[in-house]
Amino acid sequence: MKADLDLDIGRKTFSSGLLPELIAVLRRVRPGDLVAVVGDEESVGPELETWCRFTGNTLLETTVANGRSRWVFRCGTVPVSPLDNRPVGTRLWLYTNFHCNLCCDYCCVRSSPTAPRRELGLDRVQRIAREAAELGVKEIFVTGGEPFLLENVGEVLASCAATAPTTVLTNAMLFTGRRAESLQTLPRDRIVLQISLDSATPELHDLHRGPGSWARTLEGIQKAREQGFRVRLAATVSTDAEAEEFRQFLDEEKIAAEDRVIRRIALRGSAATGLAVSRADLVPEVTITADGVYWHPVGAADADLLVTRDIFPLSEAFAAVRRAFEREGEHTHKLARIFNCA
Repeated sequence: MKADLDLDIGRKTFSSGLLPELIAVLRRVRPGDLVAVVGDEESVGPELETWCRFTGNTLLETTVANGRSRWVFRCGTVPVSPLDNRPVGTRLWLYTNFHCNLCCDYCCVRSSPTAPRRELGLDRVQRIAREAAELGVKEIFVTGGEPFLLENVGEVLASCAATAPTTVLTNAMLFTGRRAESLQTLPRDRIVLQISLDSATPELHDLHRGPGSWARTLEGIQKAREQGFRVRLAATVSTDAEAEEFRQFLDEEKIAAEDRVIRRIALRGSAATGLAVSRADLVPEVTITADGVYWHPVGAADADLLVTRDIFPLSEAFAAVRRAFEREGEHTHKLARIFNCA
């Protein structure tokens, strides 16, 4: 990740002179600027993350190369997207399962062919859909694992689509046999297929997802379009250069802005590098798995983002997420008052 300012701290730590240097940096930058801190002591990382939270900055990336650690943090806050002002609970995420036909090296929930299935199950999905209809849910997102590994994926998606417009996240490699028949029965005006395609050519996509996956995904995209589905393309990238290259590809393919998603690798799950995100960095989106209710889909297998083990009644699960969000806001406000140093 390219930074606006680089700070080489050598072997300094918070107990040996790092703090004054960080304070000096904050006086030189503007809100939203990115600062890269490079040092020889990997142990600085946890303390730097704590410092960032106390000072209202956000640690975005941690990498290690040639025996040196590099941390990138964003100074202050950035303008809030109008999308981030959605009321909590208007978007509902369902992890239908955790097993997958691929083993992506950055999967945020460690899905793979050998991962435990941990299926939500049709009965629970149907109950969630019924109760969600009374709670103001405007969109449902179905993800995994790979949802199309489920024999009853058609019934699962139909239940969700009856409640709200539904997007299913898929690698599009399993649109054959019974699953292809399931696709044909689904309402085109209520279902969007968000298909993962990480690059315009096979090299990068296959590097992360496995040999031959790019070509098979393209076949799936074509099948989905032939059947009349709206297709959204979603890329997971590790650098600004990769993001820009994919944008150019989407422009050339005349993909509409609302049908493209470009996101960075999150330092969660299987990822060895990426953006370090915590609860404080994420606007909550109610996420339900077989294990319970989570703060956000990017950490739907991590204890720090678990809100409650109890899915039902769904109204109580939603209320638990809202209460956790309020507590997070109160915590931030208290820190602002506690650390008023002058």
